[in-house]
Amino acid sequence: MTPLTNDEIARYSRHLILGEVGILGQTRLKNSSVLCVGTGGLGSPLLLYLAAAGVGRIGIVDFDVVDASNLQRQIIHGTAAVGRPKVLSARDRIADLNPEVKVELYEEPFTSDNALRIAASYDVVVDGTDNFPTRYLVNDACVILGKPNVYGSIFKFEGQASVFNYQGGPNYRDLYAQPPPPGLVPSCAEGGVLGVLPGIIGTIQATETLKILLGMGTTLSGRLLLFDALAMSFRELKLRRDPNAPVIDKLIDYDQFCGVPKRSGSREEHPGASGPFRRMNVREVADKRAGGWRPFVLDVRGAAEAAIVKFDWAEMLIPHTEVAARLAEIPRNREILVHCKLGGRSAQAAQVLADAGFDVVNLEGGIVGWAKEIDTGMPIY
Repeated sequence: MTPLTNDEIARYSRHLILGEVGILGQTRLKNSSVLCVGTGGLGSPLLLYLAAAGVGRIGIVDFDVVDASNLQRQIIHGTAAVGRPKVLSARDRIADLNPEVKVELYEEPFTSDNALRIAASYDVVVDGTDNFPTRYLVNDACVILGKPNVYGSIFKFEGQASVFNYQGGPNYRDLYAQPPPPGLVPSCAEGGVLGVLPGIIGTIQATETLKILLGMGTTLSGRLLLFDALAMSFRELKLRRDPNAPVIDKLIDYDQFCGVPKRSGSREEHPGASGPFRRMNVREVADKRAGGWRPFVLDVRGAAEAAIVKFDWAEMLIPHTEVAARLAEIPRNREILVHCKLGGRSAQAAQVLADAGFDVVNLEGGIVGWAKEIDTGMPIY
């Protein structure tokens, strides 16, 4: 192993005087490698602490750019980085924090085509993603490659963390053999998240990663740690391997596995749907409205979102989870234009309405797309 330099001994002195770490442990960190999939809320504290701790080689996978709405929780990025690729922003921050760390960037989506190639050379893979298809992909790639998978997830005020595929322990599919129905668990963009929450869970992930690299302590393998920020409480669930679980020996189409709908022409069929609905982007809707089109406009966001910004021509607010129970309130003698923030929840509501026989159009891009392209005086949240 490459030994520590005098400068590194000075930098990591508080580690070195820990008998459990010492020169040998810090040298192991210097010669270790970690792949972080995602540089968002979880990846931000994770990357900062792994770099500060002296992990010698860190890989970062992300294909997104920094948005102003990220800054409430993604602390590795700053205001000056808005519009920049996240991997470049993260690299620059890490270089400033610890120039001794080698950072390798993968500015590309993490897919079934590249996951094994990207992850193969790293000791540990950390899942900083926010969607089910990529979580299953990270898990399966780690199982095939024999890599530990340090897991974390967040939602509103609650978080989870565990270590999968480590020393014969369970993997993510032992926790969730099948993904939840599409749309059942909203994203942070739809459901919101307390800004400090990913910092807590991401730091736990960093802790577990360092313990694995150092070979010390008891990891979360076989345990799911649950955190409730409102109650400021932690609890644990025991996890076991499923002896009847299918063998994971290849990567699959994870969008299909998780039921993520795919486009087909101008109408969209969701899994199990009995009828299609139409889609229009914000420009198409604006042009039709300019031509006199006046559908019944249904906002399926929550009341807190509507209080931030709303269309003055929207006629009804029904949260998307309540649409099925409130069909009687929606007119059947008019076309229905459904919208939410970005278009995901409204697509679910549109399918419910289409299945019930309504003539439905989903506003692609939602009210945020409208604010960006049509009415730039509207706030974006």
